[in-house]
Amino acid sequence: MTIGALPTKIYVGEIGKGDNKEAFMAKFSLLPREGRFFVLFEDSAVNAAEVAKQLQSMLYSWNNVDRDVRKIIELEHKGDGFTHEIIALVHRTFVTPFDREDIALLAHSLDDIVDYIESAADAMNLYKIEEPTKRAKELSDIIVTTTEEVRCAVSELRQHVDLKKILKRSMEINRLENMADQVYREALAELFQDSKDIPYILKWREIYEYMETATDRCEDVANVLEGVALKYA
Repeated sequence: MTIGALPTKIYVGEIGKGDNKEAFMAKFSLLPREGRFFVLFEDSAVNAAEVAKQLQSMLYSWNNVDRDVRKIIELEHKGDGFTHEIIALVHRTFVTPFDREDIALLAHSLDDIVDYIESAADAMNLYKIEEPTKRAKELSDIIVTTTEEVRCAVSELRQHVDLKKILKRSMEINRLENMADQVYREALAELFQDSKDIPYILKWREIYEYMETATDRCEDVANVLEGVALKYA
């Protein structure tokens, strides 16, 4: 998802010139809207955790893949809505809770988590995967745990920024991402070692990459939160 340039400067002398004053004030709030930003961030993080659980449930049940993928796609669209609203709010707000660039990066990183999980699920359905692999289930377990850590970290952002808490969450998310990377590497090694079916190999290599990248995006969220904490703690 691509966004336009974020507003970075407002020249006070330009506010209230002629008949543009009322129109300007209607579009641009001079009052802080911290609460709404944090609600949207939390909604986006909760949505990412829910998508992860839906993927995990699909892999472990594997009895109505079409229905499960549709549900994941619906949640992905819901997440897009949160991202669009956050960016729109940035454009309408004079005083933001932290740097506009960090707000945009956090919004997009949360959205990317959902996008990659959705891509993995959609690929499984598109390629008519007969049954999930053990490694895919392992990765889904890690994704669920990691997105839950992300959800907790984002929810703590609304409170007074606690550098120690955020650093602790970031370290755990980093540990889980490293775990996912190890499982991903082992999955690829097994894939090329155990199978001679080229289409099968290509399909699962793509799916594994989507799943591992979802944990990379979780780490991106942790990095943004850590940066915000270092600036404002």
